[in-house]
Amino acid sequence: MPLLSLSGQRPTTLGLKKNQLTPCPGTPNCVCSQDPDPGHQIEPLAFEGSPKDAFAKLKSILVDTSNAEIINETRNYIYAEFTSNLLGFVDDVEFYVDGKAKVIQVRSASRLGKSDLGANKSRINAIRKKLKAKT
Repeated sequence: MPLLSLSGQRPTTLGLKKNQLTPCPGTPNCVCSQDPDPGHQIEPLAFEGSPKDAFAKLKSILVDTSNAEIINETRNYIYAEFTSNLLGFVDDVEFYVDGKAKVIQVRSASRLGKSDLGANKSRINAIRKKLKAKT
């Protein structure tokens, strides 16, 4: 449980629109595998096997992550909130399983502030490593 709660309000602009995640805002506290801006880009999460298995592995990782809470999911999309331990900052993280491309598109953004000190990029890379370990 965080000492403080600096959660901000849940965004209303998230979700898939024509199989695209919302681009990052102009602040440096966001990464997105589908964002055309090089400053916000991160590689999607590649997977082998079926999209269904990749989704299940991803969901298992999120469920096992103590500061993550799945807010919404469909058959190929997950929206989760990650809360920092100390101050209770909330980051909004989305995953879209693109079965044709065999990747999971990702977006991770801080709700508050301008800098995240690389937390969103580090989070996605940690999830990438765990996903590879589960294959």
